[in-house]
Amino acid sequence: MHIAVAGNIGAGKTTLTELLSKHYKWEAHFEDVVDNPYLDDFYTQMERWSFNLQIYFLNSRYRQILKIRESGKNVIQDRTIYEDAHIFAPNLHAMGLMTNRDFTNYTSLFELMESLVQPPDLLIYLRSSIPNLVNQIHKRGRDYENTISIDYLSRLNERYEAWVHGYEKGNLLVIDVDHLDFVDEPEHLGEVITKIDGEIHGLF
Repeated sequence: MHIAVAGNIGAGKTTLTELLSKHYKWEAHFEDVVDNPYLDDFYTQMERWSFNLQIYFLNSRYRQILKIRESGKNVIQDRTIYEDAHIFAPNLHAMGLMTNRDFTNYTSLFELMESLVQPPDLLIYLRSSIPNLVNQIHKRGRDYENTISIDYLSRLNERYEAWVHGYEKGNLLVIDVDHLDFVDEPEHLGEVITKIDGEIHGLF
C-alpha cells in the first residue's frame, strides 16, 4: 500500500507522516530538504534557481516512487510528484520566475515520468489557512523559509485547492488542519487515524 500526504509549506505533512508511520508500522519516505543543494539559493534568488530546484525535486521524487513500488512494503510518502508539476512549477512560471522554455522542458519531462509510475492508493490532503501556515513556518524556524511571502503561500494554496478539486487518480481524503494539533493532542491524531482507517478498509 502506498499512501501519500500532500499540502502546502507548513501544513504539517512531515509531522503527520512520522506519526502515521509509527502508528501503522509503515515505512516513511520524506522530502529531500536537508540534502537539497538548491533550496537556500532558490529562496534567495528564485528566478535564477527555480528550474534547477524543480528538476532536483522531480528527479528525487521519481526515484522515491520507483523504490516504493519495488520494495513491495506499505509506505507513507511526504509530498507527491504531482505537487511539483501541478502547483510549484506552474506557480513559478505564472509569477515570471521560470521561463517559458524551462517550463515547457520541465512539463515534458514530468509527463514522461508520470506515464511510467502509479499514483498512490490514497492521497491525504492537509488543507490549511494562510495564518496557520505562517504560524507553523515561523515555529519550525528554517532559515531559508524566512523570506517566503504571504503572497507566495496564497498563490500555492489556490493552486492546491484547484488541483485537489480535480484530482481523479485515486482515493482522496481531505483533512482541515487549522484546529488540529497532531503532536500535543492525541485525540486529534486519533480522529485522523479513524478517517484513514475508513479509507483503507474501502481499498480492500
